[in-house]
Amino acid sequence: MTVAMGAGPAPGVEHPSLVPAQLLADPGAAPERSPDSTSGTGRRRRVRRSVRDWAVDVAAFLFALAFGMVVVGITLSEPGPHPDALILADVVAGTVGCLLLWWRRRWPVGVAVVLALIGSFSDMSGAAVLIALFTVAVHRRLPPVLALAGLNLAAFVAYCLLRPIEGMPLPLFLGFGVVLIAAVVAWGMFVRARRQLVVSLRERAVRAEDEQQLRVEQARHLERTRIAREMHDVLAHRLSLLSMHAGALEFRPDAPAAEVAQAAGVVRASARQALEDLREVIGVLRDGGDGDPSTRPQPTLADLPALIEECRRAGVRVRAEYRVPELGSAPTATGRNAYRVVQEGLTNVRKHAPGTVAAVLVSGGPGTGLTVEVRNPTPAGGEHAVPLPSAGTGLVGLLERVSLGGGHLEHGWTTDGEFRLRADLPWPETA
Repeated sequence: MTVAMGAGPAPGVEHPSLVPAQLLADPGAAPERSPDSTSGTGRRRRVRRSVRDWAVDVAAFLFALAFGMVVVGITLSEPGPHPDALILADVVAGTVGCLLLWWRRRWPVGVAVVLALIGSFSDMSGAAVLIALFTVAVHRRLPPVLALAGLNLAAFVAYCLLRPIEGMPLPLFLGFGVVLIAAVVAWGMFVRARRQLVVSLRERAVRAEDEQQLRVEQARHLERTRIAREMHDVLAHRLSLLSMHAGALEFRPDAPAAEVAQAAGVVRASARQALEDLREVIGVLRDGGDGDPSTRPQPTLADLPALIEECRRAGVRVRAEYRVPELGSAPTATGRNAYRVVQEGLTNVRKHAPGTVAAVLVSGGPGTGLTVEVRNPTPAGGEHAVPLPSAGTGLVGLLERVSLGGGHLEHGWTTDGEFRLRADLPWPETA
């Protein structure tokens, strides 16, 4: 049993009361699978009649009833014998047929079959038969429509043989019936095609709107991911330096005044640099592509020695080796990604392997690609008393960055007991 659903106002419809309820149905509602639907993809859940449907149904019932009564009156006014039983059966069956029109939307095929049988002898049901056939042509596919058209044609032949019209040749009467049935079927199929087009356009519009919302959500997710990656790459390095020097000041309150002043100076410089980096990231995220000259340039491979020296001043032991023709000759995007790989690797060394010696290797050249490796052994002794916070998303963001740049990233422990972070980046040959 189908569940009745209200036909609420459809978006964009100025006068929904003048639209068939079938077109007002929610396009997102789950359809009832049936091979004979208006849209061809499944009969939608039955909806309550709209104002327009009520007006059409009332008009159809009154027209069928009035037409039948006029035809019966004309038949009775003609001279000749009129069997009372046949007239009584005609009126009773015709009235029942007109009443069946109220259920023609819910059971169009069943109502049309019953009316075709009644029409084989009833004058009063003539209009109701055509209305039911029209409903089937609107709501069902071609095979059942043709089958019911054939049934109606056979019933009309039986009617002509049972109740012939004096003065009209039988072939002419039959030809008139064939033309009338064909016209009703053609009209119904035209209405069906037009409704299919409206439903298809509406579903396409709803689907386009859903896809647009999905694209917006994906864009928001990508933007959030980009912001998180930039913030992590830029600030994690600076803040880890701050944490290291602040920890040194905390755990060595009796250090010489010169060392305390030097550590405080490094903390102040690192904090200032972190603020500048934060302002840089915000400027990059707000940049609309107009190339604001006030924004500091992004780091490249040529800035790598300065990064390593900064880490050395912060107390990290780093052994660097460069096997490239010239650091500044690397492409901008490739150099920036290589810089971020080394930065993330050294930040992880400070977090997870304090006191070890990190080895940085940069090798490659035009046409062969650029390889960046950061290695460090297992830390000896215990970890920090207060370990630095780590969400584990740095390598994830780094993997996304390298992948977007057309490179490959791998990380993990080697058989020698060292943790290796390796990135292979493209370095095309110069023109």
